[in-house]
Amino acid sequence: MDGRYLAGPAVKFGKTPHTVEVNVATRSGLFQTIRSKFAATSGFCLATLNLDHLSKLPADPAFLAAYRAHDLIVADGRPVVWLSRIARQPVELMPGSDMILPLCWLCSEMEIPIALVGSSDAALAGAASALTKQIPTLKIAYAHAPPLGFDPQGPEADAILAQLSQSGAGLCFVALGAPKQEIFAARGRSQVPAMGFASIGAGLDFLSGHQQRAPMVMRKMGLEWLWRMLQSPARMVPRYAKCFAILPGLLVQALRQR
Repeated sequence: MDGRYLAGPAVKFGKTPHTVEVNVATRSGLFQTIRSKFAATSGFCLATLNLDHLSKLPADPAFLAAYRAHDLIVADGRPVVWLSRIARQPVELMPGSDMILPLCWLCSEMEIPIALVGSSDAALAGAASALTKQIPTLKIAYAHAPPLGFDPQGPEADAILAQLSQSGAGLCFVALGAPKQEIFAARGRSQVPAMGFASIGAGLDFLSGHQQRAPMVMRKMGLEWLWRMLQSPARMVPRYAKCFAILPGLLVQALRQR
């Protein structure tokens, strides 16, 4: 990765040797870059960095390698945005869930079919219905929900990528959760080089109504994490505890980048 999508140096996060960079500072810059890649039939990987990812990267070499194989990395989570401001290299907040509809509008405009991989069959069907209802000209060329225990580096992943290659899709939304979605996307980047891959977490579940996203007022206040924790405390409390534990080190790093 490098800082070519930023107006200045990329913002670094994490301790060496586990550092990753947010290399796309603005939403307009992201869509300008993706538009040009679609026009050139050039593939890409888009990842959305948050504290959960930063807590996992040092302990998972495959996850770190996958992240470093991504072309485009944006800030997903207000702590990442706040840290970038402290480093005096501010970036915009761009959650993966918020990218789905705008990217689909772009695909519709440029007549590029999309693919959906991840979540569940019911969620994919609901998300497809919601997308085509809002964007009637959008073409969904492929949808597949891998079973529990899916290995993003195994033979089933290769089979899905082979099907994606034949589907005619130009952009694949990957909703497998971290680190599986980023590992799968990085694998797809090398095996299907003309396709774009965007990791969007629970975005398809939100679209289909299988998960309820935090109310807009909580999102604007930076409290989406609290909503998610209250919805699923057994799963989210340990996750957020790990996230809060790495904040002091990230703050020191941000101050050093000023």
